Amino acid sequence: MKKIIMIGILLGVFAVPAQGASVVASVNGTPITDADITARVTLMNKQGKMSTDNRRQALQNIIDDNVKLAYATNFNAVPDDDVVDAELKKMNLGDLSATERAMAKSALRAEIAWQIIVARTILPTVDITDADVAAQRTEIALDQGLPIEMTIVRLIDIPADVAAQLTKPTSCDDAMDMARRLGGAPQKFTAVQYELATDIRERVVNLPRLTWSPVVDRSVLLVCDTKKTDEYGKLDDIIEQNTKFKQAMFIADQQLKQLRRKAVIVINDDRYKL
Repeated sequence: MKKIIMIGILLGVFAVPAQGASVVASVNGTPITDADITARVTLMNKQGKMSTDNRRQALQNIIDDNVKLAYATNFNAVPDDDVVDAELKKMNLGDLSATERAMAKSALRAEIAWQIIVARTILPTVDITDADVAAQRTEIALDQGLPIEMTIVRLIDIPADVAAQLTKPTSCDDAMDMARRLGGAPQKFTAVQYELATDIRERVVNLPRLTWSPVVDRSVLLVCDTKKTDEYGKLDDIIEQNTKFKQAMFIADQQLKQLRRKAVIVINDDRYKL
């Protein structure tokens, strides 16, 4: 009789963790527990990735990790522990519990594997046009400025009726003389585009050479000359690579959505159902 009681106690002890694990969802049969989600939320917080619905986002991230790793296995693209541990060390996430560390390694392993997939199967297929590069270059020029040296004429405190008399000059000197004849006091300066104040840069980035800008705050601008600096060539290569990478990541995102739809995803907890 005592033996039966002892077996019952042992069964009870072993049954508690299974219930306490609280399986929230599964991906292709792999369980995701509430503890997994808590660990992922902690990891997100340490990385500064805050969300209005952290736990739901954490579950989605874990699901995506499982989908990515399953797909990467087909290409022998899953990194080993040495690679993952080296990258995890670089992240400098501070002290992590065993669960949090396991979650961090799983997330990192999936991300590295996905980057390998993108590099092997998607990037080689991406073709970009000169228009794509030009659009990216313009975006950078507006936001940050390019390494292009610009010679600019600025005329301030100019009435609208005087600005209307400005015509297209033939040179920088002609622009200066024209402004003086109309009673203005033009300023001429040379600067690299990324050194210009944001408001000035936004007005001159797409301004055709030797063309007066519209009047803004009683001032007009004219770009006399432009010259690419030595940095420009390197930047152009970087822009081309970044443009190609952005398109590759867009394609990869679409592919991930397709893989997610094919996966067998079961949500057991109503709090996480969409």
